[in-house]
Formats: sequence, structure tokens, C-alpha cells
Amino acid sequence: MAVISALLAPPLCWSCGAPAARAAPLCRTCRCTLRFLAPDPVALCGVPVWAPVAYEGPARDLVKALKFHGATSVAEEMAALVVANAPATMLAGELVPVPLHPARRRRRAFNQAEVLAGAIAPRAELATRYCLGRSGADRRQVGRGRAARLSGPGGSIHPTAPAPATAVLVDDVATTGATLAACAAALRAGGAERIAAVTFARTAGR
Repeated sequence: MAVISALLAPPLCWSCGAPAARAAPLCRTCRCTLRFLAPDPVALCGVPVWAPVAYEGPARDLVKALKFHGATSVAEEMAALVVANAPATMLAGELVPVPLHPARRRRRAFNQAEVLAGAIAPRAELATRYCLGRSGADRRQVGRGRAARLSGPGGSIHPTAPAPATAVLVDDVATTGATLAACAAALRAGGAERIAAVTFARTAGR
């Protein structure tokens, strides 16, 4: 029945709605419009951050599909782009997903950073360490101005277990870097010595 259903209603592109190849979240046209970023990481709030693509167009639509529509399967394509293009130095250590506020996790039923880390880990042959938590006020970064974002993420990020000596933070997107910086501070408090971050997308120009 599932096969017949798939034939009658083929997968649709999450960006433009056109038919896409089986298990592909983007059609060929939208995938070709992804803007790939330079191979070198950038420093955001003191944290080396690397992402394969710019946070715009189809890449932004994939982030929305994962985060707001529960399309966890798109994380496989996102992870594939990360692992295929990341400098070796950026995927060395243990993966640490950026934590989600408990209230938001209850509403969403999953943490998109954990889903992405779970898809990256087997491809990069890396372990995942869940050693960060978030508490306090739940403020969404979406819709906040740059100054408000730089003031810090919603809630307090803190260590919940010993951090790996070399930690690779994982999140779906990097904008100002404030959340990653708060996570890095918590990781240092937990014993991390070297910290970097990989995300699927990054706001271009930062």
C-alpha cells in the first residue's frame, strides 16, 4: 500500500513543491541553487563555525521543514552535505548537539540539533555526547533583532555531564553565533579543551 501511495503521490520538493526524486527533500533545480560557502570556518562570537551552505532559499526551507514541520528525514540530506564538504579538522572529536529548552522540546517532540547530530555521527564515524542542558526563560531566537540575539539565547545553557576534551557543537543553523558561544562556555565549564561548531547552514556575511 505504501509503494502504491508513493507512486500516486511522488515526493515533493520542500522548497518549491515540484516533484523530487525518491527520498530527496529537494528537486534537482532547487538543489542546484544551494549557495555553497567557503571551505574555511569563520569565527562567530569567538567560536570557529563551519557550514556547507548559506542560510537562504532552499537551505532555509530545509531548516524550516526539519524544525517546524517535523520532517526529520531531511536531516539525512543535511548531514550528507555537512560530512561531504567539511574540513577534516572540523569533524574531529565528539559531537555535542545544541540543547533545546525543555518546554520547546515538549511542544516539538524532538530536538533538531540531536536529529542532525544523529545523522552526521555514523557518516563521520564520530561519537555523540549529550552533556548540555537549557533552563530558565524560553525565548525564541526567530524574530528577535540582531542586538537581542547577541544578548544571548533563551534560557541558561549549562553542563549536565563531563564534556569531551574535543567537542564539535552541532546545530541546524548559525546566525549571530550567540547560542554557540553560550554552549562553548558551558562546555569549557564541563572540561572541554577544544571547541568548534558545524551547522547545516550559516547566515552569509558572518
